[in-house]
Amino acid sequence: MTDSQEGVDWPVELRGVTESLVATLGPNGKWNLAALGLHAGEPVTARTWGRTRTWRNFHEEEEGVVQFLHDPLVFAESALTIQERDSPIHPAANAWARVAVESVDEGESGDTEWEEWELTPIEAAIEDRIVPTTNRGYGAVIEATVAASRLDVPAYDTDELRERLDYFAEVVETCGGPRERAAMERIVEHTGWAPEDG
Repeated sequence: MTDSQEGVDWPVELRGVTESLVATLGPNGKWNLAALGLHAGEPVTARTWGRTRTWRNFHEEEEGVVQFLHDPLVFAESALTIQERDSPIHPAANAWARVAVESVDEGESGDTEWEEWELTPIEAAIEDRIVPTTNRGYGAVIEATVAASRLDVPAYDTDELRERLDYFAEVVETCGGPRERAAMERIVEHTGWAPEDG
């Protein structure tokens, strides 16, 4: 990692909520990889929910490495399990940005504490340019990880989330490839949910 650079742009176009992974340095010297939804705007913001490793590391280090990738299995594993690495940038990352983070707001929703952060890129790179394709299975995996992460959180209806997961599993089975199906298997392994026909 290099020192801060002024005027660094995000390596990809952000619109709406862009799902990413973020690596944050923990007290054990390892980089924790987790999902992070980026809200487009000036500045870009993101929320951490609960007292997670990402929340702790943002407070301690005041930075992280946001990564953009198209591997659904890496995304699912990082979103639902503890993933620690020796280096911050995952080999599957197509682009990344080292960001400074600043806490700007906090609150509570359904007994879950949240904190909002402004993210400012200070270093960025594109590792691999890809031709965009649309795979409904990939989109279903991303939505399934969001739903799975909310299972048994008091603010959300568990039955409704399970119905959504059943739908996403059907989309993955119909439209996904091997990586999407493997990602859905990981979601089943790491939650108390299983598809209705499973």
